[in-house]
Amino acid sequence: MARIAQSTIQELNERLDAVAVVSDYVRLEQRGERYVGLCPFHHEKTPSFMVNPDAKLYHCFGCGKGGTVLSFVMEMDKLSFPETVELLAKRFAIPIVYEDGYQRGESQHNNKRITEITELYSRVAKSFHYFLMEHPEGRAALRYLASRKISHTMIEKFRLGYAPAERYWLFPFLTKKGYSEDFLAISRLFAEKYPRASFFAKRLIFPIADRYGKTVAFGGRLLPGEEGPKYLNSSESDFYKKGQTLFAIDLALAAIRQSKAVYIAEGYMDVIALHQAGVSNAVAPLGTAFTDEQAKLLRRWAERVNLVFDSDEAGQRAIEKAILVCRKNGLACSVVMNMANMKDPADILKEAGEDLLRNTMQNPAPDLDYLLLRYKKLFDLSTSEGKTKAVSALFPYLETLDSEVARDAAVSRIAEAFDSDRSAIRADFDRKPAPRQSRPVSQKAQPIGMDVELYLLIAVALNQHLFPEFRAQVSLNNLESPAAKDLFIALEECLMSDEFGMDDLLTRIESDNVRKFFLAQAVLTQFFAKPEQLIADGVREIKRRCLKKQREKLIVELLIAKNQAEMPNHYEDILAEKKHIDDELQRI
Repeated sequence: MARIAQSTIQELNERLDAVAVVSDYVRLEQRGERYVGLCPFHHEKTPSFMVNPDAKLYHCFGCGKGGTVLSFVMEMDKLSFPETVELLAKRFAIPIVYEDGYQRGESQHNNKRITEITELYSRVAKSFHYFLMEHPEGRAALRYLASRKISHTMIEKFRLGYAPAERYWLFPFLTKKGYSEDFLAISRLFAEKYPRASFFAKRLIFPIADRYGKTVAFGGRLLPGEEGPKYLNSSESDFYKKGQTLFAIDLALAAIRQSKAVYIAEGYMDVIALHQAGVSNAVAPLGTAFTDEQAKLLRRWAERVNLVFDSDEAGQRAIEKAILVCRKNGLACSVVMNMANMKDPADILKEAGEDLLRNTMQNPAPDLDYLLLRYKKLFDLSTSEGKTKAVSALFPYLETLDSEVARDAAVSRIAEAFDSDRSAIRADFDRKPAPRQSRPVSQKAQPIGMDVELYLLIAVALNQHLFPEFRAQVSLNNLESPAAKDLFIALEECLMSDEFGMDDLLTRIESDNVRKFFLAQAVLTQFFAKPEQLIADGVREIKRRCLKKQREKLIVELLIAKNQAEMPNHYEDILAEKKHIDDELQRI
């Protein structure tokens, strides 16, 4: 197992920005001292996911998920703990120190290899760009881009390039740069059957980046007049999945976050055209239909998707499917219906210019309006059979609506559009054989009540540096609350192991209920304002309670002694002990 030095983990926990890290996955809004957003772990429309930047903890009050920022990244990116530490340490420029004798494991080796490949891709992208902009072979590609009215600014922004006709230039070029043949063999830059022949040749090149801007793949478009498949894409790999990546997500992310909306086009040229027209929150799938994974990725930052697919029949069918994907994943959806009598955004830019393209993107139609218009054209509504088919075609859409109010309103719209009986539509929908989409039901644990002890232990747990002083005054036997005892034991184990990170503490809390309660309180309540005073007050309260219990016990003993025929020898001792407790209570 990877052994990263505790000092590195501690420095990372101290320096990382919880809001900045979580915001890479969830769009957060500040509310007072906390930040809230839609939970990435379950579908919801009202934010119940909260982040406390001071404690660097998160908790969802809907599904109960919670933990530290490190565990959040582990969960979202499916990484191990060491991989997560290495990822975030690199982001915050923290040098990683390993314990003596540690050797990198396979996962760390893979991460290093992926980093090396993406850095190679970045270098190759620059070479392709050079061929486009400076080499005579790139002139035909430049002329093509000019004919499509693509500006020089967009060529630079999207790092467009050109792969020359000679397939055997790239391999010796890279070996001279120090890359080994074995490394290039796994780079996916070369043909499978001819490992020294470049995969891309005589094509306009579109570098594909992840949301962090790292180049993870390439797309290649054949120029007009050339023979072969119109588009070629890099093959999938450990770090590039077509269905989980979106073209231009790195360039569009800031605008998506700001506008809370995203435009989804079909291809590279459409996205570039939209950006040139000022629609900078535009992205595209990568040779696949719009997927659930892509919708979930966008839901981290956007609330609405505007579909800008081709106006041909294939594009319209793709819109139908994309609407369902959006709705199923909690995204509102609209459709750009008026494409100015042209096929796609790239054609509008070419034929009519940026202004018309930008104006065409304004006021897209709600998805239900689009579907109603489409099915009016597809089905013969003059017959009962045609009406039935049209209404039934909308049932999958109704299934995706998680609000009965929204579903009821949609049924009314459908009835009005198709001149049908509303109650009959609802009855057919309710008795259709296909099962409704199952929704996870959260298991409610037995509630834990807040008391003085538990509040105090939560404060100590969130300010762990105060625990040694706390335990010198309060022992486990002084506590009555089972939840408070669980926290005390976890803190004690951390102290004994000399591991005081929040991740270490959470793993040592034995009860899941206590862990969830602790996280919920940690993101809701601020325990960081004058924690020393807060804990001192709590310690006094526990001491006062313990002394009162001892005093009550002594009073009972005194009463028993007085009722005896002969006063017991230890009566004076009991009396003296009671007086000592009275004095101590007075002092407290």
